[in-house]
Amino acid sequence: MHRTNIHIMIQIITGIIASALHVFTGPDHLAAVTPLAIESKKRSWSIGLFWGLGHVAGMVLIGILFLLFREFIPIEAISAYSEQIVGIVLVGIGVWAIIKVFRNKTHKHKHPHFHSEPEPHVHIHVHPHEAEHDHAHVHKKVVRQNNITAFGIGTLHGFAGISHLVLLLPTLALPSITDSIMYLGGFAGGTLTAMIAYAAILGYIGQKSSGMNNKKVFMIVRLIGGAIAIAIGIYWFLSTI
Repeated sequence: MHRTNIHIMIQIITGIIASALHVFTGPDHLAAVTPLAIESKKRSWSIGLFWGLGHVAGMVLIGILFLLFREFIPIEAISAYSEQIVGIVLVGIGVWAIIKVFRNKTHKHKHPHFHSEPEPHVHIHVHPHEAEHDHAHVHKKVVRQNNITAFGIGTLHGFAGISHLVLLLPTLALPSITDSIMYLGGFAGGTLTAMIAYAAILGYIGQKSSGMNNKKVFMIVRLIGGAIAIAIGIYWFLSTI
Protein backbone atom coordinates (compact mmCIF):
# COMPACT_ATOMS: atom_id res chain seq x y z
CA MET A 1 0.00 0.00 0.00
CA HIS A 2 2.85 2.33 0.91
CA ARG A 3 4.52 1.61 -2.44
CA THR A 4 1.29 2.38 -4.25
CA ASN A 5 1.02 5.78 -2.56
CA ILE A 6 4.62 6.62 -3.46
CA HIS A 7 3.98 5.55 -7.06
CA ILE A 8 0.91 7.79 -7.27
CA MET A 9 2.83 10.72 -5.79
CA ILE A 10 5.57 10.28 -8.37
CA GLN A 11 3.04 10.55 -11.20
CA ILE A 12 1.47 13.66 -9.67
CA ILE A 13 4.83 15.35 -9.06
CA THR A 14 5.98 14.50 -12.58
CA GLY A 15 2.86 16.15 -13.99
CA ILE A 16 3.36 19.23 -11.80
CA ILE A 17 7.00 19.65 -12.84
CA ALA A 18 6.19 19.19 -16.54
CA SER A 19 3.39 21.75 -16.41
CA ALA A 20 5.37 24.33 -14.40
CA LEU A 21 8.27 24.13 -16.86
CA HIS A 22 5.82 24.40 -19.74
CA VAL A 23 4.19 27.54 -18.30
CA PHE A 24 7.35 29.40 -17.29
CA THR A 25 9.36 28.55 -20.40
CA GLY A 26 6.63 29.91 -22.67
CA PRO A 27 7.14 33.68 -23.07
CA ASP A 28 3.82 33.88 -24.91
CA HIS A 29 2.07 32.52 -21.81
CA LEU A 30 3.62 35.09 -19.50
CA ALA A 31 3.19 37.99 -21.92
CA ALA A 32 -0.53 37.30 -22.35
CA VAL A 33 -1.21 37.37 -18.62
CA THR A 34 1.07 40.30 -17.70
CA PRO A 35 -1.10 43.31 -18.72
CA LEU A 36 -4.29 41.74 -17.37
CA ALA A 37 -2.72 40.81 -14.02
CA ILE A 38 -1.16 44.24 -13.50
CA GLU A 39 -4.49 45.94 -14.09
CA SER A 40 -6.43 43.54 -11.84
CA LYS A 41 -4.21 44.21 -8.80
CA LYS A 42 -5.66 42.34 -5.77
CA ARG A 43 -7.78 40.12 -8.01
CA SER A 44 -4.87 39.22 -10.28
CA TRP A 45 -4.78 35.64 -8.97
CA SER A 46 -8.09 35.03 -10.77
CA ILE A 47 -6.43 35.98 -14.07
CA GLY A 48 -3.92 33.17 -13.55
CA LEU A 49 -6.69 30.78 -12.53
CA PHE A 50 -8.86 31.44 -15.59
CA TRP A 51 -5.88 31.37 -17.96
CA GLY A 52 -4.85 28.03 -16.47
CA LEU A 53 -8.35 26.58 -16.80
CA GLY A 54 -8.51 27.73 -20.42
CA HIS A 55 -5.07 26.32 -21.14
CA VAL A 56 -5.94 22.90 -19.77
CA ALA A 57 -9.24 22.94 -21.68
CA GLY A 58 -7.45 23.83 -24.93
CA MET A 59 -4.89 21.07 -24.49
CA VAL A 60 -7.59 18.51 -23.74
CA LEU A 61 -9.52 19.68 -26.81
CA ILE A 62 -6.61 19.34 -29.21
CA GLY A 63 -5.72 15.99 -27.65
CA ILE A 64 -9.23 14.64 -28.23
CA LEU A 65 -9.30 15.97 -31.80
CA PHE A 66 -5.93 14.42 -32.51
CA LEU A 67 -6.93 11.02 -31.19
CA LEU A 68 -10.33 10.94 -32.91
CA PHE A 69 -9.74 12.72 -36.21
CA ARG A 70 -6.01 12.70 -36.90
CA GLU A 71 -6.58 10.77 -40.14
CA PHE A 72 -9.20 13.20 -41.44
CA ILE A 73 -8.25 16.65 -40.10
CA PRO A 74 -4.85 18.33 -40.61
CA ILE A 75 -4.40 18.94 -36.89
CA GLU A 76 -0.77 20.05 -37.33
CA ALA A 77 -1.75 22.71 -39.87
CA ILE A 78 -4.61 23.97 -37.71
CA SER A 79 -2.31 24.11 -34.70
CA ALA A 80 0.32 26.03 -36.67
CA TYR A 81 -2.24 28.64 -37.72
CA SER A 82 -3.34 28.85 -34.08
CA GLU A 83 0.24 29.76 -33.14
CA GLN A 84 0.08 32.69 -35.56
CA ILE A 85 -3.24 33.74 -34.06
CA VAL A 86 -1.59 33.69 -30.63
CA GLY A 87 0.96 36.22 -31.88
CA ILE A 88 -1.77 38.49 -33.24
CA VAL A 89 -3.75 38.20 -30.00
CA LEU A 90 -0.69 39.13 -27.94
CA VAL A 91 -0.17 42.26 -30.02
CA GLY A 92 -3.85 43.08 -29.59
CA ILE A 93 -3.63 42.66 -25.79
CA GLY A 94 -0.58 44.91 -25.64
CA VAL A 95 -2.17 47.62 -27.78
CA TRP A 96 -5.39 47.40 -25.74
CA ALA A 97 -3.43 47.74 -22.47
CA ILE A 98 -1.59 50.83 -23.70
CA ILE A 99 -4.75 52.44 -25.04
CA LYS A 100 -6.45 51.92 -21.67
CA VAL A 101 -3.62 53.76 -19.95
CA PHE A 102 -4.22 56.92 -22.00
CA ARG A 103 -7.94 56.65 -22.67
CA ASN A 104 -10.13 58.78 -20.45
CA LYS A 105 -7.31 59.58 -18.08
CA THR A 106 -9.40 62.37 -16.65
CA HIS A 107 -13.12 62.70 -16.12
CA LYS A 108 -15.12 65.72 -15.05
CA HIS A 109 -17.41 65.05 -12.12
CA LYS A 110 -20.16 67.41 -11.05
CA HIS A 111 -20.64 67.93 -7.33
CA PRO A 112 -23.55 70.03 -5.99
CA HIS A 113 -22.82 72.29 -3.01
CA PHE A 114 -25.29 74.09 -0.74
CA HIS A 115 -24.47 77.48 0.77
CA SER A 116 -26.62 79.27 3.33
CA GLU A 117 -24.81 82.59 3.26
CA PRO A 118 -25.24 85.30 2.18
CA GLU A 119 -28.41 83.77 0.69
CA PRO A 120 -29.40 80.09 0.51
CA HIS A 121 -28.39 78.71 -2.88
CA VAL A 122 -27.02 75.61 -4.60
CA HIS A 123 -24.30 75.59 -7.21
CA ILE A 124 -22.32 72.86 -8.97
CA HIS A 125 -18.56 72.46 -9.08
CA VAL A 126 -16.94 70.54 -11.95
CA HIS A 127 -13.79 68.73 -10.85
CA PRO A 128 -11.32 66.94 -13.10
CA HIS A 129 -10.67 63.49 -11.74
CA GLU A 130 -8.16 60.82 -12.73
CA ALA A 131 -10.39 57.94 -13.74
CA GLU A 132 -8.42 54.88 -12.71
CA HIS A 133 -5.53 56.08 -10.60
CA ASP A 134 -7.58 57.57 -7.78
CA HIS A 135 -9.16 54.20 -7.06
CA ALA A 136 -7.34 51.68 -4.93
CA HIS A 137 -9.71 48.95 -6.04
CA VAL A 138 -10.63 47.53 -9.42
CA HIS A 139 -14.27 47.41 -10.47
CA LYS A 140 -15.87 43.96 -10.62
CA LYS A 141 -16.86 44.49 -14.24
CA VAL A 142 -13.22 45.04 -15.24
CA VAL A 143 -12.10 41.94 -13.33
CA ARG A 144 -14.86 39.85 -14.92
CA GLN A 145 -13.91 41.04 -18.41
CA ASN A 146 -10.24 40.32 -17.71
CA ASN A 147 -11.09 36.83 -16.43
CA ILE A 148 -13.09 36.02 -19.57
CA THR A 149 -10.26 37.35 -21.72
CA ALA A 150 -7.71 35.29 -19.79
CA PHE A 151 -9.80 32.12 -20.20
CA GLY A 152 -10.14 32.69 -23.96
CA ILE A 153 -6.42 33.33 -24.39
CA GLY A 154 -5.55 30.33 -22.24
CA THR A 155 -7.78 28.12 -24.38
CA LEU A 156 -6.14 29.42 -27.54
CA HIS A 157 -2.69 28.83 -26.04
CA GLY A 158 -3.65 25.29 -25.12
CA PHE A 159 -4.99 24.57 -28.58
CA ALA A 160 -2.02 26.18 -30.36
CA GLY A 161 1.07 24.08 -30.82
CA ILE A 162 1.20 20.41 -31.62
CA SER A 163 4.03 20.28 -29.09
CA HIS A 164 1.40 20.22 -26.36
CA LEU A 165 0.58 16.68 -27.40
CA VAL A 166 4.11 15.67 -26.44
CA LEU A 167 3.35 16.71 -22.88
CA LEU A 168 0.30 14.44 -22.89
CA LEU A 169 2.04 11.44 -24.44
CA PRO A 170 3.22 10.08 -21.06
CA THR A 171 -0.42 9.32 -20.29
CA LEU A 172 -0.41 6.81 -23.15
CA ALA A 173 2.73 5.10 -21.92
CA LEU A 174 1.80 4.81 -18.26
CA PRO A 175 0.88 1.30 -17.08
CA SER A 176 -2.61 2.03 -15.76
CA ILE A 177 -5.51 4.44 -16.09
CA THR A 178 -4.94 5.52 -12.48
CA ASP A 179 -1.39 6.55 -13.32
CA SER A 180 -2.60 8.51 -16.34
CA ILE A 181 -5.25 10.30 -14.27
CA MET A 182 -2.69 11.15 -11.58
CA TYR A 183 -0.28 12.56 -14.17
CA LEU A 184 -3.00 14.63 -15.83
CA GLY A 185 -4.22 15.84 -12.43
CA GLY A 186 -0.71 16.89 -11.49
CA PHE A 187 -0.28 18.60 -14.85
CA ALA A 188 -3.53 20.54 -14.50
CA GLY A 189 -2.76 21.47 -10.88
CA GLY A 190 0.77 22.55 -11.75
CA THR A 191 -0.47 24.72 -14.62
CA LEU A 192 -2.99 26.48 -12.40
CA THR A 193 -0.58 26.92 -9.49
CA ALA A 194 2.26 28.27 -11.62
CA MET A 195 0.14 30.85 -13.42
CA ILE A 196 -1.79 31.89 -10.30
CA ALA A 197 1.53 32.54 -8.53
CA TYR A 198 2.90 34.53 -11.48
CA ALA A 199 -0.30 36.60 -11.82
CA ALA A 200 -0.45 37.24 -8.07
CA ILE A 201 3.10 38.62 -8.07
CA LEU A 202 2.28 40.94 -10.97
CA GLY A 203 -0.92 42.05 -9.24
CA TYR A 204 1.06 42.87 -6.11
CA ILE A 205 3.44 44.98 -8.18
CA GLY A 206 0.49 46.74 -9.81
CA GLN A 207 -1.19 47.37 -6.45
CA LYS A 208 1.96 48.78 -4.87
CA SER A 209 2.77 51.00 -7.83
CA SER A 210 -0.78 52.36 -7.98
CA GLY A 211 -0.66 53.15 -4.26
CA MET A 212 2.39 55.38 -4.60
CA ASN A 213 1.98 59.15 -4.43
CA ASN A 214 3.45 59.46 -7.91
CA LYS A 215 0.71 57.84 -10.01
CA LYS A 216 2.94 57.88 -13.07
CA VAL A 217 4.71 54.82 -11.65
CA PHE A 218 1.59 52.66 -12.11
CA MET A 219 1.12 54.08 -15.60
CA ILE A 220 4.71 53.16 -16.49
CA VAL A 221 4.28 49.63 -15.09
CA ARG A 222 1.17 49.14 -17.25
CA LEU A 223 2.91 50.54 -20.31
CA ILE A 224 5.81 48.13 -19.81
CA GLY A 225 3.39 45.20 -19.53
CA GLY A 226 1.67 46.23 -22.77
CA ALA A 227 4.97 46.75 -24.58
CA ILE A 228 6.20 43.29 -23.54
CA ALA A 229 3.02 41.69 -24.90
CA ILE A 230 3.40 43.54 -28.22
CA ALA A 231 7.09 42.66 -28.61
CA ILE A 232 6.59 38.97 -27.87
CA GLY A 233 3.46 38.86 -30.03
CA ILE A 234 5.37 40.24 -33.04
CA TYR A 235 8.22 37.79 -32.43
CA TRP A 236 5.78 34.88 -32.03
CA PHE A 237 3.94 35.70 -35.23
CA LEU A 238 7.11 36.12 -37.31
CA SER A 239 8.65 32.92 -35.91
CA THR A 240 5.64 30.85 -37.04
CA ILE A 241 5.51 32.12 -40.62
